[in-house]
Formats: sequence, structure tokens, C-alpha cells
Amino acid sequence: MPGGRLSQQERQQIALGLADSLPYAEIARRLDRPTSTVTREVMRNGGPTAYRADLAHRATERRAHRRRPAASRGAESVPGIPGRDAEAVAEYEETLATVLMASGLPKMTARVLTCLYVTDAGSLTASQLAQRLQVSPASISKAIAFLESQSLVRRERDERRRDRYVVDNELFYQATIAGARSNDRLVETARQGVALLGPDSPAAARLENIARFLDFISESIVRAAEQAREVLHTRPAVTGDAAGPGAERG
Repeated sequence: MPGGRLSQQERQQIALGLADSLPYAEIARRLDRPTSTVTREVMRNGGPTAYRADLAHRATERRAHRRRPAASRGAESVPGIPGRDAEAVAEYEETLATVLMASGLPKMTARVLTCLYVTDAGSLTASQLAQRLQVSPASISKAIAFLESQSLVRRERDERRRDRYVVDNELFYQATIAGARSNDRLVETARQGVALLGPDSPAAARLENIARFLDFISESIVRAAEQAREVLHTRPAVTGDAAGPGAERG
């Protein structure tokens, strides 16, 4: 199986596959590449409807050029961890951001959240995020505002009175609960329609079934999250090579 970066010819084949509405897995099979490689390539270069091979190739070259001097930046930079493969970590960050985008997050929001998730401290300043992602502070601010509205990050002040953006295990629980409860408004509105349309009408029956379904799903998620909450506060056992020389020790 070939490795390394995609060639311009491979990107052209991806574009042709998308034009033919082929699934990512089939495009990957024809290229003899992992499906994740094709998925990541498409999602970080405009998505399936806006992907252009030439633009994607130039964007990749620009990203590679920007990464080279990144390690020599100032004190706000996020340092590498001894024993970790920096290139493999960067590749993983691209993969995680792509998965978050596929789940519905905007691209910059997904990249910001990825940076916070893979940082051992679980927190970064706006300056650190902007330098790490090579974007403007305004882009970071917009992404953080969305993440805060979804209870996915919280804001703290450090000893230098700078805002730090934090992710932790409890926030993930809270975001899960908030996501489940976001259906409550739709349930309430559906049942308003039931009363308005008359309980014996087909339309009212449809709306009532939607309300009952969402009610059941929301309550199931909340109940499961409550039961599993302690898992988020338990240090997982790491054995074998997974611990690695760069792994944290308690």
C-alpha cells in the first residue's frame, strides 16, 4: 500500500470519483489508499461538493511550508513532547478534525476542539491556538464562541490574567446532556401541533410519534450518561507499547 502524501494525479482521481458519486471507500480502493486518507483529504479541502484537485494540491503544499518554521516560534507556541512522533501526531489531529467535521462541526471549530483535546494540559490561550493553527485571532474567537454555546469548552483566567480555553471530562458529560435536552423544544413544539391539528388527524399522529420518539431518545441518553459519568473520571489502564516513552505517569 503506498504511503506518503497524495500526488496531484491521485487528487485528480479523487475529484473524478466524487464527480461520479463514488463512496470514499471505493475511491480509496482504486487508489490503494486507506479510506481515512481519502475522507480526510476531501473534508479538509472543501468537502465532497467543493473539492478541486488543483486547489487541494496547492493548499497541501502551503500547509507543509507553514509547518516547517512553526517549531521555532515564540514562547506562546505549544512545544512537542519528547518521545512522541510529531508527524504522526499532526496526522492524527487531521484525522480527528475530519471526524468532528463529519459529525457537523464547522472546519475551524473542529480544528480548535482537536487542538484542545490532544493537548495534555487540556487548555490553550487564544494566542496559542492562533499560532498552532496559523489562523487569525478572529477565527479563533468565532470558533470558541460556538464551542462555548454548545458547552464543549469553558473559559478560565490564568495567573497572567489571560483567557484560557479548557476541555475536561466533565464538560463532555455536560455537552452530552445539553445535546439530549436540545430536543425538548422540538418535542414541545410537536405537541403544540398535535393540539392544533386535532388528535385524530394523521398529521397530529405523525407529530405525536415524533415527540414520543425524541422524548424516549433524550431520556435514554440522559440516563446512560448519568450511569456512565464516572467512566470519564477514571484513568484508563494503558499496557504494552501504548504507554510509550511519552505517556504521562500518575
